[in-house]
Amino acid sequence: MPYTSPSGSVEIPRQPLSEFVLGGAAARGSKPAFIDGPTGRTVTYAGLASGVERVAAGLAARGLGRGEVVGLLSPNLPEFPLAFHGIGRAGGVATTMNPVSPAGEIAHQLRDARARLLITVPELLGKAKEAAAAAGVEEVFVIGEGDGATPFAALLGAGGDAPDLSDLDPSGALAALPYSSGTTGLPKGVMLTHRNLVANVCQVEAVDTSTEADVFIGVLPFFHIYGMTILVNLAAHRGATVVTMPRFDLEGFLGLVQEHRITRAFLVPPIVLALAKHPLVDRFDLSSLRWIVSGAAPLGHDVAEACARRLGCVVKQGYGMTEASPVTHYCPDDVGWTKYGSTGPVVPGCEAKIVDVDTGDEVPPGGRGELCVRGPNVMRGYLRNEAATRETLDADGWLHTGDVVYADEHEDVYVVDRVKELIKYKGYQVPPAELEALLVAHDAIDDAAVIPVPDAEAGEVPKAYVVVKQGHALSADDVRAYVAARVAPYKRVREVAFVDEIPKSASGKILRRVLVERDRAA
Repeated sequence: MPYTSPSGSVEIPRQPLSEFVLGGAAARGSKPAFIDGPTGRTVTYAGLASGVERVAAGLAARGLGRGEVVGLLSPNLPEFPLAFHGIGRAGGVATTMNPVSPAGEIAHQLRDARARLLITVPELLGKAKEAAAAAGVEEVFVIGEGDGATPFAALLGAGGDAPDLSDLDPSGALAALPYSSGTTGLPKGVMLTHRNLVANVCQVEAVDTSTEADVFIGVLPFFHIYGMTILVNLAAHRGATVVTMPRFDLEGFLGLVQEHRITRAFLVPPIVLALAKHPLVDRFDLSSLRWIVSGAAPLGHDVAEACARRLGCVVKQGYGMTEASPVTHYCPDDVGWTKYGSTGPVVPGCEAKIVDVDTGDEVPPGGRGELCVRGPNVMRGYLRNEAATRETLDADGWLHTGDVVYADEHEDVYVVDRVKELIKYKGYQVPPAELEALLVAHDAIDDAAVIPVPDAEAGEVPKAYVVVKQGHALSADDVRAYVAARVAPYKRVREVAFVDEIPKSASGKILRRVLVERDRAA
């Protein structure tokens, strides 16, 4: 039998995302919604509500049609939610991108998403314009000023009215198009509807007790679905204040927690590890911090317990994936939580089951198998990729996560392994196939395979197994430098091993599991 939430069910309003998230914003007036950590620049709730309407009107004045895509390439700034919700309020679809991605990757996403417009920031404008030109984007907007781009302020000051979305179908209309590698392969556009994202806010809200009195630290990237749902949507819906960090550094993070009396921190394991062990932590007053929730990658039991003991706050985990908007498991706030290795039970309104990896049959209680989830938060599918959609979403609507888990007697889930071959570096997805394709394009490389290897700080790092062409010479540093010049920093190969051949199946598929076993044995 599928698992359901101990917290019961949840009602999902039939509303567009921005209407749902910002329904109470105007009434909150001058209360800070988003504060830029480094400068203190603030967007109030009233400013957020009116700004989103003005951005939507500006986009409509430029002819943005319902369902058309706008790229959003920006670090965490108070203007990010203005842009994100302005796009949705206009009836458009936001495709969010990693600011550290090189121009080629940005161009690929813009082209694949068929983005008409792009919004970025001055420090990213060079590669944004390069990518936009390659992808056929019509106009680039910049938050601030920059040569060859339209100021974002032009959207805010365009005048006119935002489009009427009263007939929009939240179940069918897309709101966001983040890119994910899924359980394997290259990044694909994840089609998330207004209902998907509204549903996931409702699901988390049912088990999370944050209120408008809370202050969140906005260190999770807003472009990533974890930050998007929790910090851009949930926090704003609840009326909390979010203090944003454009880029993470530990001392700056600790300073903002102390200065703004942060109460809730949604983090990733490397930051939790630093909070548990780094001597710098003792120099700051973190007594306001009551809750830490870690996600995006598994958090070790010992690290979680050490962090909780050191800071005197609750430390727990959640679980999800982009294809589920993302949260599927979350420990409710109203229970004493000491299961540091668990991601908690399934969220209200979502079902989960654990199936045998080979047969697809449900495993008995306590047994290990692949986690599958189903609910209103699960994506519509991958953009123009029916084959990949069928591999991930079955005919009965079950999303196959690719993670091997087990559930204890209370139906709390523990992640133990992955069926999928995706590498999780500090919560970021690194597809082995993407790095392998890059490696074999090198003139001196005959064949290559990439696997994850454990790392105490990052969770996992990519390791390349390389077959050098006869008559060529290549060092590990050569390989690392070649890859580093062509990918985002988090995708860089960290370890290199040279081998005579790459193990493959009869059909020619790389047997990464064999390499993983060899690596662990060594």
